[in-house]
Amino acid sequence: MPGTDKRKQSLYFPEDMLTEIQNEANRQDRSLSWIVQQAWKIARTEITRFPSVNDVLSGVAREDEREEKGQ
Repeated sequence: MPGTDKRKQSLYFPEDMLTEIQNEANRQDRSLSWIVQQAWKIARTEITRFPSVNDVLSGVAREDEREEKGQ
């Protein structure tokens, strides 16, 4: 397995969510980082189904163009 990339990144969570993550990390005797990494691995395919901001904005732009043309 290739070496692990250990870049630091700050992430910000609502206080109640962070408390839940900390409680789960304590329960499993794991780090916060490990819990968040596992959550991402589990949720990745579902999250990639969300439209991007650009998709949403271009959809709105297309609707506005149709309204302007009277379609």
